[in-house]
Amino acid sequence: MLDPDRLRRIEAVRRFSRFYTRKVGVLHEGLLGSPFSLAEARVVYELAHHETTTANELCEELELDAGYLSRILRGFEQKGLISKQPSPADARQNLLALTAEGQEAFARLNDRSRYEIGAMLDTLPDADQERLVDAMRVVEDLLGERPPRKVPYILRPPRPGDMGWVIERHGTLYAQEYGWDESFEALVAEIAAGFLRNYDPKRERCWIAEMDGRNVGSVFIVKASDDVAKLRMLIVDPSARGLGIGHRLVDECLRFARQAGYRRMTLWTNSILLAARGIYVKAGFELVASEPYHSFGKDLVSETWERDL
Repeated sequence: MLDPDRLRRIEAVRRFSRFYTRKVGVLHEGLLGSPFSLAEARVVYELAHHETTTANELCEELELDAGYLSRILRGFEQKGLISKQPSPADARQNLLALTAEGQEAFARLNDRSRYEIGAMLDTLPDADQERLVDAMRVVEDLLGERPPRKVPYILRPPRPGDMGWVIERHGTLYAQEYGWDESFEALVAEIAAGFLRNYDPKRERCWIAEMDGRNVGSVFIVKASDDVAKLRMLIVDPSARGLGIGHRLVDECLRFARQAGYRRMTLWTNSILLAARGIYVKAGFELVASEPYHSFGKDLVSETWERDL
């Protein structure tokens, strides 16, 4: 027979579990009004926080049955949410990654989750919100078997206001780091406005890199012609450099361009942008043209880079 105090504690935990699962809506057929179950949403979340991963790694991180995970991944693949390619390290494994459609699905789910939790917290005064967060931290500290994995950043589609951030960051950073004048910020604003006005979702994309809830990078793919995609406005905030965000953003552009049916990718840059040029070289781009010119208040050398897809 169970000790009365032990039984009381067990029932208290069970009662809290029933309360919380009802409160956050995990018992609904679709989590947060999405087409995903709780398990499917967790898989989407993990995929969004990996550049690539394998089914075995997902099984280990999520502690899911391999057969159950396989069915989830098969459904995602049929819906065009994930892509697979053989692992160069182990031919028995496939590298999994979210497609552009998968990233958009994650962004919608992520935004909805933030909205729902924010709405729940808004029913409490600030002091009680802090009490709640502290109590949850205690639960996590006591029951966590290992420290949570640090997730450095995610890539997502743009939200309202992001284009303003792209323009501001370009204007500020290029003035600080290269001494360019306001005409460069004007150029970025024109490119961003043109992207929004003429956006073709089948052949164009923007990705925003987000870390700890703040924007730290961006890149754009626009249609140059039926066969040629143009990479534009790659930027990484100084606070997030060294994490591979620039390489990841360019890789996403290349992957999307292939899926969209482009045969070649081009980009325009300047010779003094050494970090960006290093990313382009590593991604397989080749310098095809350069020309001295004067713009943005400086004497510069423009460069055109290209690569086949």
